[in-house]
Amino acid sequence: MAFLKCNSNWLNVSQMVWKHARSEPLFNVLSDPDAYVFTCINRTAEREELEDEQRRLCDVQPFMPVLRLVAREGDRVEKLINTQISLLLGKGLHEFDAQKNHEVAEFRTKMRSFCEEKAQDRQRLPWHQWMEYNFPCDLEPFSRAAQSGKSRSVKKIFINVKFEASEVSHSMPHAHLALKKKATVFRPVKQEKPEDYTLQVNGRWEFIYGKNPLCQFKVNVFMPSELYDTEIKMVSGRISEIHSGFGLFLYKPFPITEPIFSAFFQQQNTTSLWSIHEPFYIHLLQGSRVNADESMKLVVQAGLFHGSELLCKVVTSSEVSVCSDPVWDQKLAFEINLCDLPRMSRLCFALYGVLEKTKKQRSTKKKKKADCPLAWVNTMVFDYKDQLKTGEFLLSTWPSAPDLLNPMGTVERNPNIDSTAGLLIRFSNFRPHPLCYPPLEKLSETARRSALLPEFIVDNKNHTEFFEDEKELLWKLRGEVRAHYPESLSKLLLITKWNKHEDVAQMVCLLRKWPDLPALHALELLDYSFPDPHVRSFTIRCLRKLRDDELFQYLLQLVQVLKYESYLDCDLTTFLLERALSNKKIGHFLYWHLRSEMHVSSVSLRFGLILEAYCRGSIYHIKSLMKQNEALNKMKALNDFVKSGSQKSTSRSQITEDMKLCIKQDTYVEALSDTVSPLNPNIILSDICTEKCKFMDSKMKPLWLMYKNKWVQADTVGIIFKNGDDLRQDMLTLQMIQLMDILWKTEGLDLRMIPYGCLSTGNKTGVIEVVKSSDTIANIQRNNSNSAATAAFNKDALLNWLKSKNPGDKLDQAIEEFTLSCAGYCVATYVLGIGDRHSDNIMIRENGQLFHIDFGHFLGNFKAKFGINRERVPFILTYDFVHVIQQGRTNNSEKFERFRECCEQAYKILCRNGTLFVNLFALMRAAGLPELSSSKDIQYLKDSLALGKSEEEALKNFKVKFNEALRESWKTKVNWMVHTFAKDNR
Repeated sequence: MAFLKCNSNWLNVSQMVWKHARSEPLFNVLSDPDAYVFTCINRTAEREELEDEQRRLCDVQPFMPVLRLVAREGDRVEKLINTQISLLLGKGLHEFDAQKNHEVAEFRTKMRSFCEEKAQDRQRLPWHQWMEYNFPCDLEPFSRAAQSGKSRSVKKIFINVKFEASEVSHSMPHAHLALKKKATVFRPVKQEKPEDYTLQVNGRWEFIYGKNPLCQFKVNVFMPSELYDTEIKMVSGRISEIHSGFGLFLYKPFPITEPIFSAFFQQQNTTSLWSIHEPFYIHLLQGSRVNADESMKLVVQAGLFHGSELLCKVVTSSEVSVCSDPVWDQKLAFEINLCDLPRMSRLCFALYGVLEKTKKQRSTKKKKKADCPLAWVNTMVFDYKDQLKTGEFLLSTWPSAPDLLNPMGTVERNPNIDSTAGLLIRFSNFRPHPLCYPPLEKLSETARRSALLPEFIVDNKNHTEFFEDEKELLWKLRGEVRAHYPESLSKLLLITKWNKHEDVAQMVCLLRKWPDLPALHALELLDYSFPDPHVRSFTIRCLRKLRDDELFQYLLQLVQVLKYESYLDCDLTTFLLERALSNKKIGHFLYWHLRSEMHVSSVSLRFGLILEAYCRGSIYHIKSLMKQNEALNKMKALNDFVKSGSQKSTSRSQITEDMKLCIKQDTYVEALSDTVSPLNPNIILSDICTEKCKFMDSKMKPLWLMYKNKWVQADTVGIIFKNGDDLRQDMLTLQMIQLMDILWKTEGLDLRMIPYGCLSTGNKTGVIEVVKSSDTIANIQRNNSNSAATAAFNKDALLNWLKSKNPGDKLDQAIEEFTLSCAGYCVATYVLGIGDRHSDNIMIRENGQLFHIDFGHFLGNFKAKFGINRERVPFILTYDFVHVIQQGRTNNSEKFERFRECCEQAYKILCRNGTLFVNLFALMRAAGLPELSSSKDIQYLKDSLALGKSEEEALKNFKVKFNEALRESWKTKVNWMVHTFAKDNR
């Protein structure tokens, strides 16, 4: 009998078992301990080999307290890595094997080969390129004023240099003097060169190197870019030393296998689809597991789509009686010939119920209902090998959608096949040989027309519908569009007749000669309205020119539009993997963007396969990601513990004490300490400060966790862990605010924005960065007032608070910070339509920077109470804000006019980039956010950015909104008073 602690790892268990085994009579028969491995039945009822000896018993959580020791078989390294990848995915790799799907198998083989090749290439990188992969420079946008030599000030920068193994630091202007100082102090054997060293920002895995000017490095996100305020130390730049510092390890390269199905397809004879001028049809055979009211009749609707375009009339089946396995056995013929089927044709089905026709009088006769949708499902007409599908397919459906047909939905089948309705269909064999979509080489060249194109057609910024004569003219003059208006490609693609193969051939050939587009226009082509593979390949060709920092800015959208891809192997997937394997920061966030949606059935297969490929190409990253997952799991357990205490009406102080005791347990300390921050891979969450940890008052009881910076005394890093709230909308809003900040800085306008970190890490879980030294306006007003009822109307509270935090000459700088940041957030919240702007959702840092938090409502989806809209101003600009901007003087109009000018300048810059914001939001419709689901939501953004209007008209409209916000600010104060009163009386 042996007793084990729940935090024992498998190495401890193995040693204990071997110790007891020595007293057994057959011990000598046993092989070496490494020849055996423990197995158990895990929580998903699967046999799991416990290869990772550092995993603990409490982390494995076997289904039953029974472990089996068996002889180890196969490649141990391979099994260990497979186990680790399974943990990172949240699902076993065996589930991919269980698919028995040729497309899945070929994709895994191809991506494994691709990613492992990238990993081997990375091992051969020279020092500088290796640094660019592991520690990409975090740079501020370089303004045009600075590029033209018109920057307002030039500062001499001194760096505080601290050598390893030395407590003494020295200030000096460059590395040459630093090495001279080191030679004096340490007297090294051989002379060292500056090239052997790089600068590290103290407290972060962040390094300063390359040819960028020092003033461009973001060494402190929320402080002015003055490097002498941040301690930087010199560390050896030798790769071997940096490797050892990060605990990296060599790994055994995986054997690269050849695709196992390619030979099969290459041997087949095929016929070109374009040679078949016959109608396309399928057979609807029967349904399964259908659950509906017996008073209804069951009907199936089928439509052929290319993106959002319906290719021909929708076909409807006959009505059959409701039963579990209804039978139709019916031919569904479509009014389109096989030769005219576009490559990305998708067949969309809707299963719905209709009421039987009543025999009552006409006046009381109920309308025949077709609005009782039961389920929908989509499937591609061609397989991933470009061949027209043949044979029977059982399609597992998805729960009903608002509309019957859902062409925007996934083409994946519902994996929950035992609990969802199914449709059995059959694709016909039109010829003895497979019908293949013709390859690009077979497409003929098209004739060009040389004529002038009316500018009003291509300059259609509002993307309104074209008239038929405009469509015909645009198509006839497509060569002129390519030559003179290449950025209007999306308009040309939208009017292309994708159900005419002659037009498709001409468009594809024209696309081959189309000049590359800037990202601003290319991103639009990733929308689901443009599914053609040649169009998407062209788009990726354009996006390859993006720098890593630019790609990172759009990464959230690029991950979402993976949902629009019809096949696993696509250019977008390869592009994202290639860039992630070339830049660890991109890889870090690609992992989390994919991992956070692994619970979504419609994308779990695609996202899981991409994650597997990334992990195989970045073995060194696995350990760090596993540690982050372990920490997040403990945070979730801690949050559940706090919620449980709150539900039992335990006092807040008691719950806090119990929470701190829980954190002090060895398993929690080990899991929560020394991990990379999911919010920023440059930051290490080293030692958790238990006494500074707490939970917040809101409904989901978010955890407030503080960490020490082991390199910088008295410095702390804080994160907020949320469990129960969907943070994706906050992520999107903060991404847009960060993009605005970049655009403004590029134009020489620094509005001191604070786009703090926010990351969704799973199903309604995520982390948020703590902005230190800050407080909410509600708290500031409450603490500077005698009663909650009057706090919101105390216009001196903010200015007095800033005076207390910034004595003497510092106050002017604090007011400047407040003025600039207030201007930035006024414009940002107006353009994005941010709602729910009460005084607990606006904060101020002690240095004066104002910033907004909690973006649960945007794009004009404002809260209402008793039918009354709570947001009655375009943006928040109260008189106490104006009081601070005017430095407490009512006659200081000069300061206020400067503030107004900053707002107007910021707004004009955003309007000039309006198309970019509209495109990014449009791509995010794939995320399924409740407040970003229709064209109406996008229209709000088009209106706020005045798309289609001149700059003068846009500015005139903004001035009206500005005056309205100021004039009606008393309504905001009333809302704040009601919010404060309600909060204090909960």
